[in-house]
Amino acid sequence: MKQVSINRKIQKHLLHWKEDKKHKVLLLRGARQVGKTYSIRELGKTFPHYIEINLDENPDIHYLFEGQLNPQKIYSTLSVLSSVPIIPGKTLIFFDEIQACPNAIRSLRYFYEQFPDLHVVAAGSLLEFVLSEIPSFGVGRISSMYLFPLTFEEFLTAIHSKLIPVIRNANSDYPIEDILHNQLLEYYRIYQLIGGMPEVIAAYLGEKDLLKCMTILDNLISSLQDDFAKYKKRSPVALLREVFQSTAIQAGGKFVFKNGSAFTTGKSVKTSLELLNQAGLIYKIPHTSANGLPLGAEVNWKKFKVIPFDSGIYQRLLGFSLKDYFTTETALLNNAGSLAEVAAGLQLMYCQNPFIRPELYYWHREAKNSNAEVDFVIQLGSDIVPIEVKAGTKGQMQSIQLFMDKRKLKRGIRTSLENFSHYGKIDVIPLYAIGMLNQNEK
Repeated sequence: MKQVSINRKIQKHLLHWKEDKKHKVLLLRGARQVGKTYSIRELGKTFPHYIEINLDENPDIHYLFEGQLNPQKIYSTLSVLSSVPIIPGKTLIFFDEIQACPNAIRSLRYFYEQFPDLHVVAAGSLLEFVLSEIPSFGVGRISSMYLFPLTFEEFLTAIHSKLIPVIRNANSDYPIEDILHNQLLEYYRIYQLIGGMPEVIAAYLGEKDLLKCMTILDNLISSLQDDFAKYKKRSPVALLREVFQSTAIQAGGKFVFKNGSAFTTGKSVKTSLELLNQAGLIYKIPHTSANGLPLGAEVNWKKFKVIPFDSGIYQRLLGFSLKDYFTTETALLNNAGSLAEVAAGLQLMYCQNPFIRPELYYWHREAKNSNAEVDFVIQLGSDIVPIEVKAGTKGQMQSIQLFMDKRKLKRGIRTSLENFSHYGKIDVIPLYAIGMLNQNEK
């Protein structure tokens, strides 16, 4: 397969961390196989010296973190074992799969306290489980950065980078030329189908073989489900598989616990759901009354939606047919609406500040003969902005207009397959551009 180099936006933030004279120890967080190790290795190329220790593959190294946690002893021993000099400002030390050694996680704060000029970074899978058991972990001494599957912008940068400024320079008054708009829609359709997992994106960019991409996605799902065995002290593996599947089935609507499993209670489903959320495999999107800012101040956690962390994973969990995808108009697919909502929601989350865990909200009014729902509610500057997602180019907008009228909002957004345009106070933004929303603000 042709080797493909993928530029991730996280690299810019990692370089800023490197250049910051007051940098803290860095913890790179995210779900399995989203590119954490690759990103740190790329950062390592910018240092004269680089040490990488995989604590899952090298359990014999764990003894370094027993007893009194002495960072000088730790890094001196690592220097000898790796034959790499450790020089503040010139050496990057990377602890990969650090969750395999909780004491190594505890040691990170002492690196910052005693050797603040050293560049130390750690990453791992299922980190959230371990961190939840370490009280007051590294407060003020450790900085976290979150990494996710590739965004559409990152995918487009790799496949046709000249279209990025075309999107950024467009708005409701200056839409994109139809020929370019249609090309972008086709790229976005492919992206929705394969998702943003780095291995899948690399396979598509290298060979354009969609069947191979589907095989890789199936293998990734199997790998993620194999990991469920590591959760078994908290929840049965079979139940985790069932609830994971249910999050895909219920995507696009309020999550109902009793529909999460056919064989157990809502309480058990809730536990499994929280574990999947901690692992970064799903995101919970709570209801907000959105009467003012911040949106999180009026959250009702009894009402929330759930979306899987990747649209390609979502599609394969539903067992969709690749043949149907290309022989049926997108808007007529059974899951067209939920697919559009999942992909748009992920783009809105993944374009946020990488130093905080992303958040997204929705609004839902349940009343007799008068239900209304706004797919997403976000904050842009000092404004509350509702977003309605459409899978095609048509659809009514009563809910978003009701929401805007009741809160006297000056702007709403409809994201769909349409080109940039507007309906009164509602701006239309193409689905392929929703993840660049902040960059499109004039």
